[in-house]
Amino acid sequence: MTDTFLSDLRAALGSAHVITDPERLLAVTRESRGRWQGEALALLRPGSTEEVAACVKICAAHGVAITPQGGNTGLVGGGVPFGGVVLSLARLNRIREIDPLNSTLTVEAGCTLAEVQTAAAEAGRLFPLSLASEGSCTIGGNLSTNAGGTAVLRYGNTRELTLGIEAVLPDGQILNALSALRKDNTGYALKDLLIGAEGTLGIITACVVKLFPAPLSRATAFAGLKTPEAALATFDILRRRAGEHLVAFEYLERFGIEIVTTHLPGARDPLSEPHPAYALIELTSADPEADLDARLEEALGEAMEEGLVDDAVLASSESQRTALWSLRENMSEMQKHEGASIKHDISVPVSRVAEFITRGKALCEALLPGLRPCPFGHFGDGNLHFNLTRPKDMSDAAFLALYPQFNQRVHDLTAEMNGSISAEHGIGIAKRDELPRYKDPVALQLCATLKRALDPQNIMNPGKVLQL
Repeated sequence: MTDTFLSDLRAALGSAHVITDPERLLAVTRESRGRWQGEALALLRPGSTEEVAACVKICAAHGVAITPQGGNTGLVGGGVPFGGVVLSLARLNRIREIDPLNSTLTVEAGCTLAEVQTAAAEAGRLFPLSLASEGSCTIGGNLSTNAGGTAVLRYGNTRELTLGIEAVLPDGQILNALSALRKDNTGYALKDLLIGAEGTLGIITACVVKLFPAPLSRATAFAGLKTPEAALATFDILRRRAGEHLVAFEYLERFGIEIVTTHLPGARDPLSEPHPAYALIELTSADPEADLDARLEEALGEAMEEGLVDDAVLASSESQRTALWSLRENMSEMQKHEGASIKHDISVPVSRVAEFITRGKALCEALLPGLRPCPFGHFGDGNLHFNLTRPKDMSDAAFLALYPQFNQRVHDLTAEMNGSISAEHGIGIAKRDELPRYKDPVALQLCATLKRALDPQNIMNPGKVLQL
């Protein structure tokens, strides 16, 4: 049966795009951080939506599982195969259409996020989704996980940035919902079923995304504060003072800054004295005459008068702005130099994000004295990466063995605050078994009903999100 199955795939794709070499499979069966190691019979590399559909039909006929994969940059194991085949979207990498007047871009799923951003910029527009992994993550993966990033505060998650999709369903049918319309009330919003579904309901092959006016004015500041509560109050001042110009308000703590300045060549602390907490703030405008520096200075001045901000620096050049953002964008990567981390991607109401940091750190430090918490994230939309670095004198293995205890403390607190245990990374396999503890049982039942209706053989990324 395996020989027949592979022969059918080679007939559909060509032998060069049905890869069974163990060395090449290793790169697509291992999670990027090495947390999970899967296995696969073959790697499929279709070059068009029609070829994706042909692969899915063959897999459905043989009852073989399919794990769709983009840049393999996910953090919850959603792209790790456990049997079956890996279907890579890498060759579906065309920009199909740019419509500047409609402010839309139609792009295939295998384009990297950076390529989408560049295509928008070349048309004089902005695609605002921005992630640290944008050079390697793909837009299809971004849709499959409903990625967030640093600009959600102003522009929304990937779902809000998407008007239409094209997808291959578990039976091989092609769903053509590549609408470029802002208003379309002709039935159910089918695109929203697949966005955020992590490839469990179908394979997104292309999408229509919104574009925005390119920013022609920008102001960026880095502020030192005493507490997360002061950061939250400062955010409120910025939100009132700057309105829609406020694009980013990123929270960091001293330990995180020390990690980056210690391990990233060329990185330095932009303030003269250390502070317990920091905020990275950015305003933008499509008006080239907008005096955003003045607006940002006024807001920070008010925060200083109220005793919230102790010190701040404004970027006076693009290189200074890049250096400030580098402190935030490299934080996850630099954490690796300090040993194992236990990472959480939670969200709570914005009004409670400071309380979460204070209480969450206390709960976790009580479990393990010497723990080095490293919370950071998107304060303006309530999304925190509540990361925990092992004590200096503890082994990685001993620390990671405590993952379940830390997860329960952090996630129970999240639930108490009416939050979510997955803000932007997805569920995958990392949080699959915890989901029933925190999600409404009726909602879970409905999710399972949808999965069984669309994928009765359970061949589409099985074992992810739901345990069926």
